[in-house]
Amino acid sequence: MKSLSTLLLASSVLLSSSLQAKEVSGVQLADSVQLENQTLQLNGAGVRSKFFIDLYVGSLYVPTHLDTAQAVIDAPSAAVRLNITSGMITADKMKDAITEGFDDATDGNTAPIAAKIEQFMGLFSAEIVEGDQFTLLADKATGVTAYKNGQAQATIAGEEFRQALLKIWLGAEPAQESLKDAMLGK
Repeated sequence: MKSLSTLLLASSVLLSSSLQAKEVSGVQLADSVQLENQTLQLNGAGVRSKFFIDLYVGSLYVPTHLDTAQAVIDAPSAAVRLNITSGMITADKMKDAITEGFDDATDGNTAPIAAKIEQFMGLFSAEIVEGDQFTLLADKATGVTAYKNGQAQATIAGEEFRQALLKIWLGAEPAQESLKDAMLGK
């Protein structure tokens, strides 16, 4: 009887710890998210830092665990979530970083998606403060739907734009290599 209670206690501890959300740099990350009638699972998460300052926690949510950037790009949907952890991120700095990210993601050829990038930049015109959360749902059927603090802002259609957006974090020249690896669960 004693061994049975020990086994049950151990099982409940293991089960409860596996159900807890992951924490990265003080940010609690959900094990899954529900976006547009689909459930996406946490694939991995890491910190984007610059000059030894943590700027945001980036996390990747996908239908099932994926360990390569190409698998994420080929997936029917994926979501990149950015939890802002620094007051140093402003709307202008975010726009600059995204402009640079699209430039890197397209090997400097942003012309085919320039209008979509401009529309996307409009989503970052409001003040950004520490604690803000941006979720970018990249769906092959609908395009990229951007959420700020849980509220849908806009959807930008286009497969070329969707792939370029994902490549900001997962491409050959990602925002930060260690963040890419963490998002891919490496």
